[in-house]
Formats: sequence, C-alpha cells, structure tokens
Amino acid sequence: MPDQPLLSRLDLNLLVSLDALLTERSVTRAAERLHLSQPALSASLSRLRAHFDDPILARRGNAYELTPLAMRLTEHTTTALEAARRVFESQAAWNPEQSTREFAIFGSDYGFATVGRTVSRIARERAPGVRFRFMLHNQTIVEDAATRLRAADAMLIPHGFLTDLPYADLWQDDWVGIASADDARIGTQATMKDLAERPWVFTYQSREAFTSASRQLQQLGIEPRVEAVVESFLALGHFVEGTDRLGIVQSALAPIVERSAAVRTFALPFDATPVLNAMWWHPVHDRDPEHQWMRELFVDAAAELGARADPKRLP
Repeated sequence: MPDQPLLSRLDLNLLVSLDALLTERSVTRAAERLHLSQPALSASLSRLRAHFDDPILARRGNAYELTPLAMRLTEHTTTALEAARRVFESQAAWNPEQSTREFAIFGSDYGFATVGRTVSRIARERAPGVRFRFMLHNQTIVEDAATRLRAADAMLIPHGFLTDLPYADLWQDDWVGIASADDARIGTQATMKDLAERPWVFTYQSREAFTSASRQLQQLGIEPRVEAVVESFLALGHFVEGTDRLGIVQSALAPIVERSAAVRTFALPFDATPVLNAMWWHPVHDRDPEHQWMRELFVDAAAELGARADPKRLP
C-alpha cells in the first residue's frame, strides 16, 4: 500500500494548523485561535507550503486570500479533522451519563424545532454532558450526503432525497395551509380556486430542493404564482403575515409558526402526501455504541413527538 509510508511521515498536528489558517486566512488570527505564537504557526505554514507545493495563503494588497488549491482543501480539511476527532474520542466502554461527546446533525429548521429540541431535552435528562450541534443542510450538502455523513453523525430529512444509506424512520407528519390572521377570504378550508388565484410563499423551489406538497400542487394542474422563496420553514409565516399570500407548512411546525407570526392555518382541499421523516447516517457508524445510543434517542423523541401531534388541531 504505497500511501502508508507517506501517511506515517505526516504530522497530524498540521491538520489543525491548516484548518485554522484556512478558516482565519491570517497567520496572526490563526495563531490566536490555537493559542500559539505567531512564529510557531508561521513554521507550520512553511511546512504546509512545502508539502502541497503551494502558497496556501497568497497576499493581495494588505490582506491574504486562499489559493485555488486552498479553497479546495477547505471542505476536505474540516471533514478530515472531524473524522480524526471521532477516532480519538471513541471508547471501548461508553457510559452516556459520563460522556461529553458532541453529536453533529444536519437538517432543516423544521427538524430542529420539532424532533431536535425534543432530543436535546431528553438527552439532558439521560446524559447531561452530551452535546448536539445542529447544522442547517443545503442542496450541496444533501447531494454529497454520503461523504458528509462520514464526519457528521446524521441527517434529518424526509424520504425522497437520499438513497443507499442506513436510516431510521422517525415520525409521519401532515401538511396544512397558512394564511394571514386577518385574511377574511380564506376560511377553515381553502378551495382549489383559492390555491390557483392566490400568490404564494414557498420554502425551497428547485429541481432538487422542494416540498412534496408544493410539488403536488403542480401535479394537480396548479402553477402557483410564487412571490417569495425562503429556505426556512420557521420564517415562512413572516412572509405571509399581513398579505394575501398563502403558504404550506408541516402540522407539527404549525403551532410554532402561528406563535411567531400573525398567521393561521387552514385545511388543504386535496389529500397532501404525508411527510415521512427519517434520520440517515453513514454505514461507518453502524456499530458505534455511542451512535446507536444517539439513534435510539431520536426514535424515542420522535415517538413522543408523534404522541403529542393532533391531526385534528385545525379549527
């Protein structure tokens, strides 16, 4: 295996220095971040430049910017550093009550505001030292999920976007419409004519990023007149409030959206396909006892969330 001799000669401390340099784009700030002297980090930068045969940081006027190679390294470095951290955090025997492990979870604000916050509360009761880092995903991250999930622990995303990865089903959710609280023209249930004539706010709108309910509108022959697209379910109500616009959100999120903006829910005039929420991970985590504990935690939280859901909550 020709790569092993090269790897054995590498100083993995350089990975930490490289990550700080790529993030801060300054030797001074990177040194401060790592609590090192500037000469020490300058020496690390020299070694990195020799290894990659590239300046890494190139001066432009009074500032430094990343070289094209350094920009490509940015994403790989973060992933590699996280993977290395996980290797050395692993333990033969793991006690959740004594653990200080941090789990990194990708997802949308919908997932975080529903099952994520429930997981965080239950974890505090069962393992007070365990932490969660909830990170917003985007189209690029979802498309590269197989790679991203080698370093992160899981991704919260409904069925229909990922394949060929292990997953655990969490809970099923329905869709409801939202209108401004002072919109007298929409009752407790809209008509197909209302949906066709009104302007809309969508969460996500692209070939790869969409909601099943909005896609279903088009399949029913309605081409929504979209006035705003916001990549946040929690922010949707603010774009509907005080207007004649309509939006669609998940039932579990609707009470939170109603509390944050002057909007109200209404029943959709078609059978919207339910959302089957799931948690996905990379197979490298399958036998990790800490990861297994985390997966069980999400399943328990989803069961609690499902038990609280009231499908007849609409007025």
